[in-house]
Amino acid sequence: MDYSRLFRLDGKRVVVVGAGSGIGRESARALAAQGAEVVCGDRDLAAATETAELIGDARPYRLDVLDADAVDAAADDLGEVDGLVLTAATNVRKRLLDYTREDFDKVMSLNLRASFDVFRAFGGPMTRRGRGSIIGFSSIRASTVEPGQGVYAATKAGLVQLVRTAAAEFGPAGVRVNAIAPGVVETPLTAQIKASPEWYRAYAAKGALGRWALPQELAGAVVYLASDASSFVTGSVLAVDGGWTAVDGRFDPPN
Repeated sequence: MDYSRLFRLDGKRVVVVGAGSGIGRESARALAAQGAEVVCGDRDLAAATETAELIGDARPYRLDVLDADAVDAAADDLGEVDGLVLTAATNVRKRLLDYTREDFDKVMSLNLRASFDVFRAFGGPMTRRGRGSIIGFSSIRASTVEPGQGVYAATKAGLVQLVRTAAAEFGPAGVRVNAIAPGVVETPLTAQIKASPEWYRAYAAKGALGRWALPQELAGAVVYLASDASSFVTGSVLAVDGGWTAVDGRFDPPN
């Protein structure tokens, strides 16, 4: 084992879905920095192109994961793929009694059904080739909730079980499937919280590090799970939450 190249991705093609902004963009940049050939997939082609231009040698690709036929076509069009990163997600922050069926379908469709479609479309060719790494994004909300997060949390818990099942089914063919569970990250998805100083500070104080994460702080976990450094890691949920799920956070007793 050449440990100096443990995290290198030279010669590997990795598709990042949701690469137009936030965690997806920073993941694409980090993967490219380790030598990967990166495909920047996003529903917003202009945003995907901007990410590809930041990298300098990456392919922008328009992909709406809510279109199952487009997902299948992308898996065929992109050819041999060694890694897949799926970051696309949405949230409707409402209490359960205020939720509409339309709200429910919107969150479920993108966060869970689209993951199902993407994992199947890209996982099939990977298993036939006998290699690959699939990385989905769960959340701290898969295990801890608060008012207004119920449906989002359900999708993120469901994603964990989808990842574990895919890991069990794809593992004998040499394909690994894992999830990353971020804590609070400064992305467009959390703009509503950032707009409220009291809400923002409360979240910052909850974790052991006492602050929010930046999108680039998730990129290392993506590189790890895409690389040979994690060659015996599958079916796992890697928490990158600043200690959110490890500490109580409600009160700091006096010395």
